[in-house]
Amino acid sequence: MINAAFPYEKKRIQVFGLEMAYVDEGSGDPIVFLHGNPTSSYLWRNIIPYAQKFGRCIAPDLIGMGDSAKLPDSGPDSYSFFEHRKYLDELLDKLGIHKNIIFVVQDWGSVLGFDWARRHPDAVDGIVYTEALFPGSWSEMSEQGRKIFQALQSSEGEKMILEQNSFLNVNLPVNILRELTEEEVEQYHRPFIEPGESRRPMLSWARQLPFDSDSAVAEIMTDNGKWLAQSPVPKLFLHTEQGRTTQSQLDFCRSWPEQTEVTVPGIHYPMEDAPDEVGKALAEWLKNLA
Repeated sequence: MINAAFPYEKKRIQVFGLEMAYVDEGSGDPIVFLHGNPTSSYLWRNIIPYAQKFGRCIAPDLIGMGDSAKLPDSGPDSYSFFEHRKYLDELLDKLGIHKNIIFVVQDWGSVLGFDWARRHPDAVDGIVYTEALFPGSWSEMSEQGRKIFQALQSSEGEKMILEQNSFLNVNLPVNILRELTEEEVEQYHRPFIEPGESRRPMLSWARQLPFDSDSAVAEIMTDNGKWLAQSPVPKLFLHTEQGRTTQSQLDFCRSWPEQTEVTVPGIHYPMEDAPDEVGKALAEWLKNLA
């Protein structure tokens, strides 16, 4: 069942002088849910109930997103992957999340989660991922997708996102099979109502996607993939029927050891299209992992 209401009261904590918001429900070993662009912990509202009996469910709002504070003096260099990693690392440390961790990740949350796991391999008990990000090629994208992201990575990006809010008005809806309700739209738009720098996180994420690039972020994504391809950590791959993962990326993911694959309906956000299927697959995997 798809519920629009957010059933959790977020907690707050100071991280490098800024307030970060997060969901913290249940007890036991940590299950950390990491969202991507342009979402927040709201994305996991219908998934967390399936995981609660298996551990302590923590779902942060990344800095500048959801109900977490915006960075001061935001500009073109703000909200880099490395800045997000810095704040996430400190948040997890402050929450005492150091071992026996299961990550549940999507989109840019996958890059952050994979990276954390690669840097702390003995602290991770499992990884659940869907619509993960890896270095790609412009030639593998659809013509429409290529035109959009090339524009976002050009000087047009400021107008498209900071002024027109195109990532929420266009990119989010076309990556979900169903039409979001008014309440759901309001929840996703609320952190980015004010035009301008408050929307910078969405643009920065879009500009860091590495297509035919040897950037520092591309190098991290490549290192993540190499580690996952040989790591014995148990994995659950939630493959979306109409997802944005390219065939070469799909073939690569399917080569990883100790992995279970479950196909679920959806495009890029199966948590919105098929929360029951996602939740049941997660719960079954967690039960077998115990």
